[in-house]
Amino acid sequence: QVQLVESGGGLVQAGGSLRLSCTASGSIFRVNTMAWYRQAPGKTRDLVAAITNGGSTNYADSVKGRFTISRDNAKNTVYLQMDSLKAEDTAVYYCKTSVPGVTYWGQGTQVTVSS
Repeated sequence: QVQLVESGGGLVQAGGSLRLSCTASGSIFRVNTMAWYRQAPGKTRDLVAAITNGGSTNYADSVKGRFTISRDNAKNTVYLQMDSLKAEDTAVYYCKTSVPGVTYWGQGTQVTVSS
């Protein structure tokens, strides 16, 4: 069983920064791609950023240049550094990983950006 626990959300003014963390239990962390998704009210849950076990990354166009995903395999933790935040970044942010046939999600952490 894999558990993902997010932290670091909160309320911030536009232009500010937040860093989200997601800590995973279990040994799959080191071999798995980890990803952050977000879901705003009334909208779909969309990919924000992902990082492979080798450190390759990809980002949604809307966050390129502002967000940075990283991982610390020794701590089983993936981070999302969010800079130059905008009101449209307001959403619940979820950490995700998967193994064949099973997808794991964290409980989500709320990020609210005031304009």
